[in-house]
Amino acid sequence: MNGLEVWLDEHEVGWLRAADAPLGQTESPRRLSLAYLERWTSEVLAFPLAPSLPMPPRGGPGSESTADAVLAFFDHLLPAGDARSRTFAALGLSADDCFGAMRLMGRDLAGAVRLIADGLQRPAGPVQRAIARDELSERLRHRDELPFAVWDGQVRGALGGERDKLAVYVERDGGWHFVDGPQMASTHVLKPAPEAQGSGDQPFNEFFCMRLAARVGLDVAPVQLHRVPEPVLLVERFDRQRLEDGRVRRLHAISACQALGVPPADRDGVSLAQLFSLLAHSPTPLVDSRALLRWTMFRQLIGSDGSGAKDLSFFVDHGGLRVAPAHGFACGTHDARGAHGDHGAHNARAFDAQAWADFARDCDIAPRSITLELKRLCELVRAQAEVVAEELAVEAPRPVIEGLLGRILGESDRQAALASDIAR
Repeated sequence: MNGLEVWLDEHEVGWLRAADAPLGQTESPRRLSLAYLERWTSEVLAFPLAPSLPMPPRGGPGSESTADAVLAFFDHLLPAGDARSRTFAALGLSADDCFGAMRLMGRDLAGAVRLIADGLQRPAGPVQRAIARDELSERLRHRDELPFAVWDGQVRGALGGERDKLAVYVERDGGWHFVDGPQMASTHVLKPAPEAQGSGDQPFNEFFCMRLAARVGLDVAPVQLHRVPEPVLLVERFDRQRLEDGRVRRLHAISACQALGVPPADRDGVSLAQLFSLLAHSPTPLVDSRALLRWTMFRQLIGSDGSGAKDLSFFVDHGGLRVAPAHGFACGTHDARGAHGDHGAHNARAFDAQAWADFARDCDIAPRSITLELKRLCELVRAQAEVVAEELAVEAPRPVIEGLLGRILGESDRQAALASDIAR
């Protein structure tokens, strides 16, 4: 086969190839072709990679798809922006050679997806490479000289998105490792501060917001703050399950953009209405609707910009989509002048009562439900924010935490005051 085997954890489900290149040539394809295997689609518990990539009733002839959603889905698994250009260059690839990158980087991706290339040597057993704290510190201080994803002369632990981060396996004794091999995968993600000027407090920001979200009852990925001595956030992967014998099971989870078939370049245009439309695929729509509503409200209270499509994930199985634990919460830059009418990511203003009413209409939610949930969440945030700030006083700089606390409490007070006007 001229292409890549597509696996979901230990199940081979299909194959992927460059659709617009001559046979045997895979350089910089503009389209990708995906086909599910008949033995997969014949399984009682089979499911598609995403709603945007539906399975045929049976595999075989006619099941191959070259829809734009194919490239969009797999493109989200790769680094973006400057991280992409630097990582691809380290692989000896042009910045648009997604297929080539997937061929070389496909063994440990987001969700349960594994891409296995013909002809590439596969590890016969587990391979672990320890990451020392002082080595990580050295790499963080010299990211301008060597791409952060390049270790030992090869790309390791790279993940999708524009921000530098590393997929690592965390031993039970706390040691960090790169891993490769059968039934082995990363269990956590290391997220340092972005290189952009003025972004040095991002790990503290995200740490505070994630801890606050957990305290007020949202389902979030567990996080830890480490100093090497540079601050790095260690996020536990919700798409991994560590077994008692040390093996790691991959759980299939996808971003909202992958579910919708939206390419990375268009993710900022995804609306909240589009996100809520994905609940049509949920086997428990009432449970997931409330989770998604609280996720939306909490992002408003902490001032996150846009719709957050890139930070919203869903588990995928034969039953459909289920909202996955939240990740990536951070206090943003939007102002409090109010906004309504456009709930896409270009809208960086906090909601006013009219915006919530429009949101209720567009997402088919009873305004009274929004009023009650918003009041309840505002009360919880106001009750817990100072407690969390005090708990983190020894782990994060006090001026940073106090700044975040003031902004979040101020927005919570504002939203609580206007909540009663939503249903009018």
